[in-house]
Amino acid sequence: MSRKTLVVYLMAMPETPELAEAAVEAGADTVELGFPFSDPLADGPVIRRAGERALHAGMRTARCLQVLAETRERVSVPLIPMTYSSILDAYGWKRFADDARGAGATSLIVADLPADVHPETRRVQLVAPTSTDERLRLAAASTDGWLYLVTVTGTTGARTDLAPTLAPLAERARNATTKPLYAGFGISTPDHARAAAELVDGIAVGSRAVEAAEQGAAELIRFVGSLRAALDSA
Repeated sequence: MSRKTLVVYLMAMPETPELAEAAVEAGADTVELGFPFSDPLADGPVIRRAGERALHAGMRTARCLQVLAETRERVSVPLIPMTYSSILDAYGWKRFADDARGAGATSLIVADLPADVHPETRRVQLVAPTSTDERLRLAAASTDGWLYLVTVTGTTGARTDLAPTLAPLAERARNATTKPLYAGFGISTPDHARAAAELVDGIAVGSRAVEAAEQGAAELIRFVGSLRAALDSA
């Protein structure tokens, strides 16, 4: 069985390059870098508060791109900025795509952007349990590299159990594409990781990773390592 991919989300902050390096050393295969936005509709309380702290610390788009470049100097894994369309509206869509790739981005995630809007912007597409088969096929056809399965109909955040909606969504996605499927939103424990790995090719962990990062590199290494071990044992 091929290795399951572990995607770890970190909010862009001055210390993020060091934390990203720690996460990769602990077993992360891909790092998402959150570019903060003042009205993050898809984010739960943990990432929302992290975004507020980042904005308070002066993390605007240009500074986030600088953090992206500094992170690229430390790690060789895929780096994917994750943000909202208003950020790109303000910065300029082509300019952002060019500058992000120039800073070392592998792809891009725009959480609130439908698959058929700005199709010229290469990005990882998201689908949810509420996505119709037509929307799922559209997203799968245009996604950049892998398809992001949002396990819940709601915001990000740690949950007690793996969402039961993941299995039917994964089955529908398998029927629509041969591209890798990664699941995120609500995956927060090694048990969640192990269960999700039975259904998909990788997982993305945000809220719990952000909480661990806020406690420092050692705690982030411990947490990411626990997820890596769970995926490898699946």
